[in-house]
Amino acid sequence: MAEFTFFTNPMSRGQIARWALHEAGADYEQVLCGWGPKPEALIAANPMGKVPTVIHHAPGGDRVVTEAAAICLYLAEVLPGAGLSPRAEELADYLRWSFFAAGPVEQAVTARSMGFEPQTPQQQGMAGYGSYNRMVDALAGHFATHAFVCGDRFTMADVYVGSQVDWGLMFQSLPERPEFSAYAERLRARPAYQAAKAIDGKLIAEMQQ
Repeated sequence: MAEFTFFTNPMSRGQIARWALHEAGADYEQVLCGWGPKPEALIAANPMGKVPTVIHHAPGGDRVVTEAAAICLYLAEVLPGAGLSPRAEELADYLRWSFFAAGPVEQAVTARSMGFEPQTPQQQGMAGYGSYNRMVDALAGHFATHAFVCGDRFTMADVYVGSQVDWGLMFQSLPERPEFSAYAERLRARPAYQAAKAIDGKLIAEMQQ
């Protein structure tokens, strides 16, 4: 049995988790899930039936991890050989921007796609991201002075934050800012990114035939 069971759909946030698995050098077995009824094993692990879901078959028993950001950070911790966890001086940026991407970025992009924009100061205060433009400026501002989330060194935070930027540029949910484009190009050059995307790209092509 592989060390990890990976429930995914190639046209989902499962792409983020696959990239993380490859960066971490994980031994995993994939279980492909369609948009209809979900495998019983997935429902047993994650009653929401959502992908990605990862089961770590650890020596002390199975551990279920859901939510793409959590999967990324978990893999960095349990597979330390890849060197993707933060050093002490990197921890603040590592956590700050991982959760910024999982919170304000995700919320702002989703809200805008559904036609909701907080307008008044009161609405912006209630929304965790303030406003879409403030979110974009904050994120771009960080990458104006940092090659990666934690500075000059790639960490697992870049898989999650970078996926948000990569997808945002691809689907035009983030603007074409030079900071984003340069960051995305650095990520797309990574062998693990290319290997993971090749797998999902092939699966998508097969599904669309």
